[in-house]
Amino acid sequence: MSKIIKLDEAKKSKKIREKLITEKQELELEIHILQKKLEVIQGFLDGTISASDDWHSKPPMPADEIKNQILYSAKDIKPNAIKIGMLHSVSVIKKVLFSLKKLKINRVVLDPVMVAKGGSRLIDVNAIKVLKKNLLNHVSLITPNIPEAEVLTGIKIENKKDMIIAGKKIIKLGAKNVLIKGGHLKTREVIDIYLNNSDLKVFTNPRYKTRNTHGTGCTLSSAITVFFSCGKSIKKACELGIKYVNLAILSNPNYGKGHGPINHLNSIKLKKKFD
Repeated sequence: MSKIIKLDEAKKSKKIREKLITEKQELELEIHILQKKLEVIQGFLDGTISASDDWHSKPPMPADEIKNQILYSAKDIKPNAIKIGMLHSVSVIKKVLFSLKKLKINRVVLDPVMVAKGGSRLIDVNAIKVLKKNLLNHVSLITPNIPEAEVLTGIKIENKKDMIIAGKKIIKLGAKNVLIKGGHLKTREVIDIYLNNSDLKVFTNPRYKTRNTHGTGCTLSSAITVFFSCGKSIKKACELGIKYVNLAILSNPNYGKGHGPINHLNSIKLKKKFD
């Protein structure tokens, strides 16, 4: 009888050890991802004063200061990847392009923020022309939403077929890879289109009924950059980034009176309860 009890205890101990090892591996993976996040320079190239229910102003940052911030940050912490956000003027685009050439970073994700949620244009026409002509061929991936893809291509996008046509036109403009985000389409499911010269992938996911979607585009491009910096392919990074954002929307904390934020900590599992 005592031998049987000891065997049962040994099995339980083994299961506990295996569980602890698994949890340790999960924690190490989370730490690794967080460390990689620190190695990514996210280009905050234009600031806004906003809340969940209002957008107040867009104070521009001087182009030279943006260039200096990028170069000094990279000098301190060498990035594995760079994510670029809104580029509000021709001078800013030129300084960012100068910085990219100087840093010689191969993994660059561009989120071409051009249109506010209310529909107002955030950058001028000349800046859009320079972005298309000079910057597109220097990035690994561009992640426009529907309104931004329409601005870049001049194509009215109303369905999945239009998204694919617009994506192909962006490739012809010089982009290596495109992810068109379909959240603005009035479809039951959310459709995102990834494509390049030789590949096309349609991502289809549930559309969650929530007003708390503030920052989903910025979060997605940042998440893709993180996975890209960890060594994932562009296509896989897009897949994982979309999955992360969907979970962040689903588990949103319901903050604010307007379009509240999503839950950026959705991938972290808290094992310990605190009093």
